[in-house]
Amino acid sequence: MELGAAHWIYLAGIVVIIAVMITRRNIVIPAVAATFFTAWAFTGDIVKGMQSIFGASLTAAAELFNIFLIIALVTALLGALKALGADQRMIEPFRAVMRNGHTSFWVIAGVTYVISLFFWPTPAVPLIGAILLPVAIRAGLPALGAGLAVAIAGQGMALSSDYVMQVAPGLSATAAGTSTSLVADRSLVLSLVVGGIALVLGYFMIRRTIVAPSVDNLLRWEGKALSPALSLPRTEEVTATATAGAGDLAAATGGGGTGTFTDPVESSGPEGMGDPGETGGQGGLGAAPAGRSKAFAVIVPLAFLALVGYMLLGKFTDLVPETIGGEAAALVGGVAAILLLFATAVTDGRRALETCAEHVIDGLVFSVKAMGIVLPIAGFFFIGSENFAGRIMFLPEGAKAPDFLFEVVNAAKDGIPHNSFLIAFAILAIGMITGLDGSGFAGLPLTGSLSGALGPTVGMDPATLAAIGQMGCVWSGGGVLIAWSSLIAVAGFARVNVLDLARAGFVPVVAGLAVATTLAVIVF
Repeated sequence: MELGAAHWIYLAGIVVIIAVMITRRNIVIPAVAATFFTAWAFTGDIVKGMQSIFGASLTAAAELFNIFLIIALVTALLGALKALGADQRMIEPFRAVMRNGHTSFWVIAGVTYVISLFFWPTPAVPLIGAILLPVAIRAGLPALGAGLAVAIAGQGMALSSDYVMQVAPGLSATAAGTSTSLVADRSLVLSLVVGGIALVLGYFMIRRTIVAPSVDNLLRWEGKALSPALSLPRTEEVTATATAGAGDLAAATGGGGTGTFTDPVESSGPEGMGDPGETGGQGGLGAAPAGRSKAFAVIVPLAFLALVGYMLLGKFTDLVPETIGGEAAALVGGVAAILLLFATAVTDGRRALETCAEHVIDGLVFSVKAMGIVLPIAGFFFIGSENFAGRIMFLPEGAKAPDFLFEVVNAAKDGIPHNSFLIAFAILAIGMITGLDGSGFAGLPLTGSLSGALGPTVGMDPATLAAIGQMGCVWSGGGVLIAWSSLIAVAGFARVNVLDLARAGFVPVVAGLAVATTLAVIVF
């Protein structure tokens, strides 16, 4: 079909958004402007154009609110566990196996991955930073190696698959017009390939800097000031988080800087730190009896492990119904809500009615802060799909909605190289470029839309391309390759220069992405 002005405006909007991302600026204004001009050009009505600005965000909110809700409930649960003191207890047993720098690297990576898979890296970083990092540093692991393990396992490997909460696969699949569960499954495989290669290469890069266990290692590390790179633009909120976390770290290790030092390993017995449930400290450990704190430290991990087991049974057997897509997210949200109710009831008794609501409000505020920026951006990319364009532009009932992106790609299909490898690496590169704004999820509607449009032209499943694009977006902007992303919080807790941390992860991660993309084309 012949392309109209609206098609060219939509295409120009994509180019401008990518260009703005490269300059590390916010893309909300270009997305809103592109939505307005695209709708105006298509309908010929400036009023419709203005209405479409609202319609785009409203449609995106309607499609993505389940994602906001799951983030809110899980964040609320974490707040309840923190008040109970169970957040620290859940990772306390891992101290016993961190006896040298080599094992510490892999233990930190493993624990970070598991926590981040269920709770996202946001809570994982302060938990690991407050409890496991001091033990790892004392065991001889260099701070840069510890930060690298946390970033690759949490910000990269866990977040890029987002297999439990399925926020990222949901965004990718919705834009690509394919199954969320299919994108999630392929993203999990690719994330493990990228993360495995990156961790192995990262380990060999820092292996020779591992030293013998010594209290002096921790004393020197505690004496370090926070990285001056924390003053990078647009990171005020993350910097505050990192700084606050460093304060928590100092409290958890018995002092920071030039203050009084208490070895967290040697003082963990009856004459040292004592029972965490009977002492004050980070996470409100002194606010609840030790027995209740210990109980929830066991109940919560077991509940989520049982949830994963149930989902795996449904996927591989006929014993239980398969839970996919929205059903899986709803199950995670329901379990988190039930655990939240019990945790607040146990902790606060009669005040549980108020404190439970407060935790939910905190969770909703966090989810809007974390994901709200996605709405106008996703709204612009949704207007390029015939599934949403009619609603966004308030077209009359029965009117044919445009499919801008698909029609542009279809018109240019003769010029598109029919080579699956070139298309796959192009989607990966676009994903990495969209991550340059420091947000791992903002570019998912774009890579998903392109995957849905380009996949059929080269004979590839759009779910595979969407998963590849998701790898590029999240590994770049999610907090591994970009210094002005949430990587700055990891650097703050590890007390290393954030630019050094980003450079250390570049070669291992890019190598992993290249291998994973090649395998995706061959296997899927």
